[in-house]
Amino acid sequence: MKNLLSASVYLMILFLLTGTAAGCTGRAAEDVDDGRIGVIVSIQPQAEFAERVGGDKVRVTVMIPPGASPHTYEPAPDQLVEVSESEIYAKVGTGIEFELTWMDKIINTGGEILVVDCGRGIDLIKSFNDRENGDEHGDHNFDPHIWLSPDNAAVMAENIYYGLAEVDPGSREYYKKNLDGYIAELKELDDEIKGLFSGKENKEIIVYHPTWAYFLKDYGLEQIAIEKEGKEPTAEGIRDLISTAKRYNIKLIFASPEFNTQSAETIAREIEGEVVLISPLEKDYIENIRNVAREFARALE
Repeated sequence: MKNLLSASVYLMILFLLTGTAAGCTGRAAEDVDDGRIGVIVSIQPQAEFAERVGGDKVRVTVMIPPGASPHTYEPAPDQLVEVSESEIYAKVGTGIEFELTWMDKIINTGGEILVVDCGRGIDLIKSFNDRENGDEHGDHNFDPHIWLSPDNAAVMAENIYYGLAEVDPGSREYYKKNLDGYIAELKELDDEIKGLFSGKENKEIIVYHPTWAYFLKDYGLEQIAIEKEGKEPTAEGIRDLISTAKRYNIKLIFASPEFNTQSAETIAREIEGEVVLISPLEKDYIENIRNVAREFARALE
């Protein structure tokens, strides 16, 4: 099941939402009346954005848990109960498959909720990867991974700020102070990363999944993807990638723990290199992006 709720899950959601939610155990039951604003986000990095801006005035819930893929994850019934008891849903807003499939169902689970589009104001990068945008016809569409650029992360945090200020105008100055502090940290991160890549002659990074376009564009780099249009490479494609790696003296192949790494490992063996796992979905956003940048810089040496 991908696009439709199964009968059993649908009945469970109805059961939870019509009389039993008030008596359920767990975080939703314990925290819903603690005075904090319930903020739902789709992915882990957004949790840092919301928590840094909202501080102790928010209760943040992530829909896609650690280790799950935004392309395939289906929300659990208790998560939909949490949505029904929250004030804000901060969506990525750029066509990640989870939101394309589930967003309408999620926001119609009951109650009133403000939907914040974290992608508002961000220039999107065109993408032909069908798997990225859920387009069965292969039409030109957009890369959804906007959060991997520190500049874009600042915009996403600002959009969350506007949502919080709308539902809680009395705390606007508190949220603005938190936002300004977080953006200053993102600017420091950006400056640090620019220093890491300064003077590097090589510009090509080989990745399994074409996730890092926004990050690499910011720093004048380019990703060479193993997976294309959601498909594993052919034997000829692998040979071409091996030739490319040798041409640019590339020894590190980057993959994400959310995806199969077999083809990346095949290429790494042929070039006497190694596969380095990096995740685009870590909650500790600043530290994760710093570590990824260091690994990319190591690959360009």
